Amino acid sequence: MSALDEKIVANGGQTGAGQSATPPDGQILTGKQEHYLKRELISRQVRGEISELNSPTALQRFGAPFRSDFGEVAPVDSELPILRYIFVHHVRNFPFLDQAQEKQFWQDKLQVFLESFANKHVSSSEDRLEETKRRKLARKSEKLVELMMVSGVPTASGYEERIQFSEMEIVERGANEKGLLVNMPEGHAINGWDVNVAAVRVTSVKRTVRYHPHAEFIIRVRREGKEEIHIGRRYGEFVKLHRRLRTEFPGKHLPPLPRKNKSSTTSSWFGSTDDDNESISSVSTQDASASDEATPSTGRTLAPPSESIVRRSLSKSSLRSSKSPRASTEVVSRQTVLYREEQRVSLRAFLRTILQNKRIAESKSMEEFLTSKPISLNEEELIDVKRRKEMDAVRIEEQKRFYEIARQRAAELDVYMEQFRRDIVESNGLTKLFAEIREKPSIAELSPQYQKFAEWLRIEVAATVYHLFLAEDNSPEMFAQAKRIHGLVPYTLMKNVIRIANPAAVMSSVLDLFLAQPFGSRSLLQRIFSMTLNEGIKDFQKHINSLVAKVEDTVLTQKLKSFVDAEEAIKDIIREEAEAEDVDIIVAILRSELIQPELTPEQIGKVFNSWVAWNHAVDNVDIEMQQGAQWFANMKQLLKLYTRQRDKAMMLSIVEEPVTLQLFRDLFTIFYEPLVRVYKSANVYSSITDFALFADDAIAVIESAQRQDASADPNQTVQAFIDLCARHEDSFYKFIHEVHLHDNGLFQSLMSWIEEILEFLRKGPQGGKMDMNALFQGAVGVGQIDKEVALEEINALIKWQEDRKRWHLNKTRQKMAAEGAGETIPGTSTFNSSDFGLDEADLEDLAISDEASDSEDEDEEDDEDDPIAVERRRRIKKQDQLRRTAGEPVKPEVTEVLKLMDPFVVMLRHVLAD
Repeated sequence: MSALDEKIVANGGQTGAGQSATPPDGQILTGKQEHYLKRELISRQVRGEISELNSPTALQRFGAPFRSDFGEVAPVDSELPILRYIFVHHVRNFPFLDQAQEKQFWQDKLQVFLESFANKHVSSSEDRLEETKRRKLARKSEKLVELMMVSGVPTASGYEERIQFSEMEIVERGANEKGLLVNMPEGHAINGWDVNVAAVRVTSVKRTVRYHPHAEFIIRVRREGKEEIHIGRRYGEFVKLHRRLRTEFPGKHLPPLPRKNKSSTTSSWFGSTDDDNESISSVSTQDASASDEATPSTGRTLAPPSESIVRRSLSKSSLRSSKSPRASTEVVSRQTVLYREEQRVSLRAFLRTILQNKRIAESKSMEEFLTSKPISLNEEELIDVKRRKEMDAVRIEEQKRFYEIARQRAAELDVYMEQFRRDIVESNGLTKLFAEIREKPSIAELSPQYQKFAEWLRIEVAATVYHLFLAEDNSPEMFAQAKRIHGLVPYTLMKNVIRIANPAAVMSSVLDLFLAQPFGSRSLLQRIFSMTLNEGIKDFQKHINSLVAKVEDTVLTQKLKSFVDAEEAIKDIIREEAEAEDVDIIVAILRSELIQPELTPEQIGKVFNSWVAWNHAVDNVDIEMQQGAQWFANMKQLLKLYTRQRDKAMMLSIVEEPVTLQLFRDLFTIFYEPLVRVYKSANVYSSITDFALFADDAIAVIESAQRQDASADPNQTVQAFIDLCARHEDSFYKFIHEVHLHDNGLFQSLMSWIEEILEFLRKGPQGGKMDMNALFQGAVGVGQIDKEVALEEINALIKWQEDRKRWHLNKTRQKMAAEGAGETIPGTSTFNSSDFGLDEADLEDLAISDEASDSEDEDEEDDEDDPIAVERRRRIKKQDQLRRTAGEPVKPEVTEVLKLMDPFVVMLRHVLAD
């Protein structure tokens, strides 16, 4: 038995196919069986309730505060008990919304708007064959609601138990290297590419008469099963790559290319006088002001500069000599100027970032950039590669030492942090914390445990600033960008404008201007939205007319249009037929008798033949495009455009409804005005100057750290960043104190709202607990059920959860070993999930579910994309998903457990009816 299997048996308490320990006296179910039965039933109920929200009558079945055509809906009779409970206890009483009036806001505006939206039947993921934002949001919401209910609703027996086996060995093994491996020059393969911008050389290009020097970045490229190569690329070629990727992936968000950075880095190294030739980089003394153009780097490589030039460029005080005890060779500490070093590491970060996207890593542009025109390195360039590698190693070691010192300092505060944690997690802990912030005007006057928390937070912020602006490959680029933005912001002007202006009055007047409806006509905001949507509808129509002309059959195109405009019941029937018979939705629509007119045999034959040609074209990239495949592609695109055109028309009708503007005004009033009152009374404008001073100070500290030699004492570096935070923490605390002092009870209400959620997670609802054993004992009127079969099904679910956790653990271990990606947090962990009523095992299950459902590549497709290319990508994505889930245990089918669903929901309604 492996160590992992022993750990599962030890912590999970299971040795077979879901068989658990003997149930306690008087109980039918073990604690583990109770939990996973409860979880399965809650999961199915949550999924059903969230899917019901698409129904126009969903809110009518909620009960108060929503009106209902079915009469008053009591909490124990609600068809959506879980969502009703969350709404009543955690949505309706949210600060701001707790002042909304029942009839004027909830019924006459929000309910009318949501019901109107549901009746419009805006297209879903099934219609578009792609993930919509609503589908993704619904899936995330489903998992979070499930987590909340599983953790918050306890069982009556008190023996509830989860599968518990630790993943600490993964966390501990990864913690020391996380955040550092991405900067390592070697062994960091990303989607099949292991790249490192290994060195910088200078080439010269002849223009008319003179040769002009240019920096060329040497990239080391490795791929599995292929020989290592080196390529030389100028900055201008990185620009061309970025431009080509934007063309090849229109609409895809690409990371920005680092700006040109001509600065060099000075590093100390130790060598002997016998090794002078190897001690000098071939580019260490080139003029840093040499321009980089986008022209090809043809020409000649410059000869290495003489050592005398290097010696003249260094400070005399940096040269120290000593005698070796074992040889007469003089050992010298030298300084080497690494030409364009910051640009080198920022370009490496850029390459590794874009390679994270699988499609970009497999693109033709990327392959050509990383493989074309390989070069051989001469002796001077090999020496430069060695120096850069040593510099990378020094940088990594400095980061490790920085984080270790930060951890040690944070660990000294563990005793105080434990007391702080207990104060926070106890009843009304957050309210007490913010009450103290309101009462005490400075950090020095806070209670000792809160002062220690401020000290711990100071270390955390210092480490974060260091990580962002010094530790990463892209830190120089990020720091330069932040510095530029800081230099452009007119802080004094902003302060005076905010101090004089009245944002509430200004926004109210602007809102009146845009929402006014003179003589009952449309408002300015409605006209703006309508104009935008109408332009979109017209653009769609232009493309539609073009495709209709290519199809050359108005009967077929009209049938597609009729399907898009048909009732949802008819659409559902046709979709089910397409899925059941495994045919394309286009084929199912055109042959359906539910959509008129019916097709002739010739038309049906053309549709089927083109569908076959379409599938052949999608499956075979290299074949010549057939006419039938292109015709079917036009039909696919036409259906997509009809669907999106109808969506815009539905949105236009929603915008033009009076209730939409009324709801917008109410939401603005509810959320914006209280915040503006707080901001105005707290004199927030004074904090703008404080932030400007902090930014100036931070820039000075970071620049000082950049100038330091790599061998500088990391204790001094840590202390410099901690002192930076210490100098400005009083100004930050003053801002928080002033806001809470003038919040008119807003933040106190917010803390109370958060604590109500935590109270539910820790203790459950006031209506009682779920007696899972009563479901088997017939206490709630269970129907005919085979208890033995039901217990076998529950054990099978437990076994599936065990296997699933083991599969995810092994998969995570393999991924970390292969990539080692991540970030490190220098400080210590202060809070545990159990402090907030969330079991760690439930959070692990949520993470597994998220990873299984999330797609690796979530590109949105443009209407102009080739339908065949889009279909290929969709199928590749599906195959990728299958590969990612290869070996994942299959959830067992259950039948007897489902018979417990109705009595379980009855019990759940009573528990949540308070």
